[in-house]
Amino acid sequence: MRLFLLLLLPLFCGACRSGTVDSAAPVRPVKIAEASEASDIRKDFAGMATPDDAVTLAFKISGQVADIPVAQGERVARGALLAELDPRDVELQVSATRSAFEEARSQQQRMQRLLEHQAVSRQEAEAARTRFAQAKSIYDNALGLLNDTKIKAPFDGVIEATYVDNYERVQAGQAILRLVDPHTTTVKFTMPEQGLRPLADSSTRFEVAFDSYRGVRFAARLKDYARTSSDASGFPVTLKLVGADTARYDISPGMSCTITMFSADPVPDAVSLPLSAIYAPTGGGTYVWVVGAGERVEQREVTLGELFGSDRVIIDTGVEPGDRVVTAGVYRLQPGEEVRILK
Repeated sequence: MRLFLLLLLPLFCGACRSGTVDSAAPVRPVKIAEASEASDIRKDFAGMATPDDAVTLAFKISGQVADIPVAQGERVARGALLAELDPRDVELQVSATRSAFEEARSQQQRMQRLLEHQAVSRQEAEAARTRFAQAKSIYDNALGLLNDTKIKAPFDGVIEATYVDNYERVQAGQAILRLVDPHTTTVKFTMPEQGLRPLADSSTRFEVAFDSYRGVRFAARLKDYARTSSDASGFPVTLKLVGADTARYDISPGMSCTITMFSADPVPDAVSLPLSAIYAPTGGGTYVWVVGAGERVEQREVTLGELFGSDRVIIDTGVEPGDRVVTAGVYRLQPGEEVRILK
């Protein structure tokens, strides 16, 4: 029995020693961020480059398509023939009106000579002049219709789409093809309702980064925006790139981009913090952990403002600029707990 007790004694001593070590509370390591003034709110939006010039072209008259000599994706110069109607019906009309025009012109000239010799009355000469003016108007209109059987490119561009085929009969105003300028300095994005206020502020500025040119940011200015949204999906906003080197950076319609809007915070003395610093327990409330004297944490209730950028939030009240705020492990801390700041 004595031998058995001697064997158990070291185990009891070891247990006592390990209980003493475990009773020491460890210092929890944390990451922190310093609250900074939120003089500028930064928000990112997904956008897309849109054409500076784009037009859907149509014939002014009805008829049968004779030829569409261009294909989708083809580059064309200003004045190039893009589509043509069968002109035979219009040519017959031109011939008929030309004959009437030439006859009225000859009659008007004859009556003018007779009037100079007082062989006809002034009233008869005026009537001949009126008939000539009417015939000329009808002839000019027919010539205009003949020109309307052709569609020509109004500017240099690329054929984005064609909508009809050769020999198809089309109506006046029916879409035939779409021409776009392949180079652009225009971008568009959709703004949520709460973002409309900064658009009216002249100090709001924009930057645009295209996925094709990573690391390059282009300054942009507000061109226009819609103040109504019919489908409640947001308000379309259009920007114009400023000083973009289009010779070096070929920006084409359809290129995706990220638009960053910088606007003033409407709340004075507000600060910004990473989203990970926010502590929202199940019991309710919104808090942060501020590292104070002796590297011990203090729980503070805060009022949240707007989200901005990709991972930050405005703190309207509860935190001052320069406060050290825990950004990792906020759900494991206790008030007054000592922490060790990770560098």
